[in-house]
Amino acid sequence: MFPQVLTDGYRSFLGERLPNERRKYESLGKDGQNPEVLLIGCCDSRVAPEVIFDTGPGQIFTIRNVANIVPPAEHDSAYHGTSSAIEFAVQALKVKHIVVLGHATCGGIKAAGFGADPLSSGNFIGRWVSLVKPATETLAQAGDGKDKEGYLTRLEYAMIGQSLKNLMTFDFVREAVEAGKLQLHGAHFGIETGELRIRDPKSGEFESVVSRDGQTLAASALIGCTAA
Repeated sequence: MFPQVLTDGYRSFLGERLPNERRKYESLGKDGQNPEVLLIGCCDSRVAPEVIFDTGPGQIFTIRNVANIVPPAEHDSAYHGTSSAIEFAVQALKVKHIVVLGHATCGGIKAAGFGADPLSSGNFIGRWVSLVKPATETLAQAGDGKDKEGYLTRLEYAMIGQSLKNLMTFDFVREAVEAGKLQLHGAHFGIETGELRIRDPKSGEFESVVSRDGQTLAASALIGCTAA
């Protein structure tokens, strides 16, 4: 039987949201999509980009995988789902922004950093999260290790930075960035708190979008950002 939660959700969509957005859907069906943002996020069910950013249909082109990883560019005969989607977004859709969105208590990052289950060199997850190794090495060089408090969060931050670096190994991404046609951004979502932190491209530090007094910070953190 088809999942009841999906049937119920569709009925709600059909009765409430679709009537308000019917013209938008008709336009998207007729004219195609033209999103300005490619968002690369984790497939974790707790971190839904369309919910976090309150976006409508056609606004963001989304790639989701375990641990929001961008692999380095490779030109071989293997299947590259994430890389092909990045290529489509940049080459065909001409997106203006790429956002790598990480999140707190990421199981994939934890598996890579702590050797937690499910992790094996012989399974799909183990091979995939081995791409986190450069981020663990970056922290190790700074004297940081998994025995220190807050290590998982710092590794999540570091992997966002590594994914931004990996994006620049794609010729079409690097060329678009250098031409001023594309900007790269990093962000981190706190599941328990709902807090969104944005990566400063120069320092690599993550700063909350909302300040302590509740006022939204200047959008400059998202403007002109490239991989550091």
